[in-house]
Amino acid sequence: MNNEFVPGFDDDKDDTLKISLEIIDGVDNGILVSLNGYIDTYNSVFFQKQVGKIISAGYVRLIFACSNLSYVSSTGIGSFTSFLKLVKPRSGDIVLMNIQPKVYEVFQLLGFSQFFHIKENLSDSIKFFSEGDAEPVVTVFPKVFNCPVCNRKLKASKSGRFRCSDCKSIIAIDQTGNVFLG
Repeated sequence: MNNEFVPGFDDDKDDTLKISLEIIDGVDNGILVSLNGYIDTYNSVFFQKQVGKIISAGYVRLIFACSNLSYVSSTGIGSFTSFLKLVKPRSGDIVLMNIQPKVYEVFQLLGFSQFFHIKENLSDSIKFFSEGDAEPVVTVFPKVFNCPVCNRKLKASKSGRFRCSDCKSIIAIDQTGNVFLG
């Protein structure tokens, strides 16, 4: 079925990652890429090859449906980054949709969550491409906050995980500035 959108797409298979495609109405050169499984060091070459076929077929506005993506290694995140480098010069972009919390945490820990547009659902993802990212960019960093354990005043210059200089607790700060034990 995917071959009708991208010739030869279904010729290669991997049992650990199933990829299905669907054309997105209202988004020029847009395609929904549904991922089911996981992306790690062993199947990332397959993942890169398949998405390379999609981009070569002219689809440069990619929405990755991640609700059934259970794990992404750092190699997998590197794959997403390379896709971004391929589509940006062609007026394309990437949206990660409905990303699972533990997968999002990997993006955050490695500092990549700020490079990708992350949306909750398909309508928000489509709206991003039709209107551009209309959400105002609000910078919450640098952020001054109190350690939730020892109450020491701390400062973070970006989202991620940090260690309190006093009590050594690990603290996480998301890109909106929310602080929690991590």
